[in-house]
Amino acid sequence: MIRHIVLFRLKDKSPENMKATAELFYSLRGQVPGLISVETGVDFYRTERSYDIALVCTFTDRAALEAYQTHPAHVPIRKHMHEIRESSVACDYELPD
Repeated sequence: MIRHIVLFRLKDKSPENMKATAELFYSLRGQVPGLISVETGVDFYRTERSYDIALVCTFTDRAALEAYQTHPAHVPIRKHMHEIRESSVACDYELPD
């Protein structure tokens, strides 16, 4: 299995925007083959080094993660996130058996 983690700093840090962003991430559930789970959370510390919201996805394998990148359910979300973010970082890794 593959874990895909993305942290976002958003331009609009309002609670309404955080909620809408989380709902957007959760809309991926059941849409992408090989996407096992979607989890998101909003940072509550809000320190200088904090990111605002996290997206954590689990995929069956690397091929599923690769297919996700161009999947019709993901592409508009990715485009939207590029527009509303200040920055983002990602980490993708294999989970031990």
